[in-house]
Amino acid sequence: MPLMTLDHIRHLAAHDMSQVDAVIQTQLASDVALINQLSGYIIQAGGKRFRPMVLVLAARALGEPSPWAAQMAAVVELIHTATLLHDDVVDESTLRRGRDTANALFGNAASVLTGDFLYSRAFEMMVAVQQPRVMAILAAATNRIAEGEVLQLMNMGDPDVDEARYLDVIVRKTATLFEAATQLAAVLACQPPEVEQALAAYGLHLGTAFQLIDDALDYTGDEAHTGKHIGDDLSEGKPTLPLIIAMQRGDPATRALIRRAITEQDARNLPEIITAIHHTGALAHTTAQAQAQAELAQAALAALPESPYKTALIGLANIAVQRDH
Repeated sequence: MPLMTLDHIRHLAAHDMSQVDAVIQTQLASDVALINQLSGYIIQAGGKRFRPMVLVLAARALGEPSPWAAQMAAVVELIHTATLLHDDVVDESTLRRGRDTANALFGNAASVLTGDFLYSRAFEMMVAVQQPRVMAILAAATNRIAEGEVLQLMNMGDPDVDEARYLDVIVRKTATLFEAATQLAAVLACQPPEVEQALAAYGLHLGTAFQLIDDALDYTGDEAHTGKHIGDDLSEGKPTLPLIIAMQRGDPATRALIRRAITEQDARNLPEIITAIHHTGALAHTTAQAQAQAELAQAALAALPESPYKTALIGLANIAVQRDH
């Protein structure tokens, strides 16, 4: 069966995603006007909605979805949105998805507190399911995401971060929520442990591939497509994989240039560093790592019966690697 395009996948998931959107709109309602305004602003910015989409697709791949699937997909998106609000404050970002960040428009305090509202609303929604396993998975995931963010903060400005430390961060801060999303689909469908583990593995590897490509795009993307400033990671002193490999493979002058840029959180030499990332094969290495993760994600789906939804999940793993934004 040929791989599906993203448009085809979105069409396949459209009915379920419209339900997810409806849940989000309902749950964002607050009698505090600023919360409505700010949370609405970031939700309406769009985004790929990969995380809730993989949950509803996985739920369909297992048969008739649980009545709670849309609710849990909305929870996953609210948690993700809360992390974006907090990340942009920590990173002092001014552009996301081609628009001003919420903190740039509304201020840091309002962004952080609205992020807290989204987290607490997500936990209210979890309680409504009255399934301890669901709450345990999402509580653990939220905790690991926070740990990942703190680890990333500790790594900022440190040019001695190695590939293992980098991977630990992206697994915690990005892949964990994908893992929770797909695992929840199995839990809500009362699947046996082997299916639950297989879907969790799919989400974990998919999320890792997704973040690896995000980090590559920070040096190779087009701002018109990525919706964020190229070189932001370097400006923040984030030692991501393209930089780590370029330092490992580069000559002494290249290593010194990149080390200084990370330490000083300075992107003034971005063109030279992008050239070094290409010439050392660091970009190809990062992309190859993402491809390997995508293949592991696809292999995990062997536990699922054949269906258009399984094909869509396979296709998403390819799209995560091949995208340009």
